[in-house]
Amino acid sequence: MAQPLSHDEISEALEFLNGWELGDDKIKKKFEFNNFSEALGFIVRLGLEAEKQVHHPGIYNVYNTVKIELSTHDAGNKVTQKDVDLAQAIESVL
Repeated sequence: MAQPLSHDEISEALEFLNGWELGDDKIKKKFEFNNFSEALGFIVRLGLEAEKQVHHPGIYNVYNTVKIELSTHDAGNKVTQKDVDLAQAIESVL
């Protein structure tokens, strides 16, 4: 079972994740694209990465905007290193 990170550990990790923030026990980021096709392509690429990591984000899409929320279910829906790792991988998908 994954262990939740402390607030300080999350804050430190977020220093290296541009635009990500902590809220409601999740790390979150909003991405904006030129159009729906670009947003959908991003969702597919990040979905493939999430599947590799066996860790699945909350994904919300409206037209050209994609919102991602990460927390770990088996850690009581708190932020763990798994979330930080997936956020880093999502950034590399861009």
